[in-house]
Amino acid sequence: MTDQPTTDEKVVRSDTEWRQLLDPQRYAILRQAATEAPFSGAYTYDKTSGTYRCGACGAPLFTSDTKYDSGSGWPSFYQPVTADAVTLITDRSHGMTRTEVRCARCDSHLGHVFDDGPAPTGQRYCMNSLALDLDNTDAS
Repeated sequence: MTDQPTTDEKVVRSDTEWRQLLDPQRYAILRQAATEAPFSGAYTYDKTSGTYRCGACGAPLFTSDTKYDSGSGWPSFYQPVTADAVTLITDRSHGMTRTEVRCARCDSHLGHVFDDGPAPTGQRYCMNSLALDLDNTDAS
């Protein structure tokens, strides 16, 4: 993870700056909307308590309390920490229509959201592990 701004201000960097701050795998996912292979991510099965933050800017995105095993091969959550933590964008790439999830603070690609999740939201936020950092410092 790079820096963690203390406010909700937008993080804006040039492509050159992002390339310098992120390793190539993270850059491909966070800035070029790549996807890691299913069942390969560090957080797919992780059950550690804490807050999942954006791997680019450190913004809080999801908590372990909303994480569940969707069987999809990627870490899945049924809701973000707040509705405005993420931005949803229609994604028509790869011959299909999906809803892309981006970090609202830095506009980094995180994954996609689907309407086949559990109660109470019915949502499955299917995220790339490389797009996240787990902060377990607040875990009890």
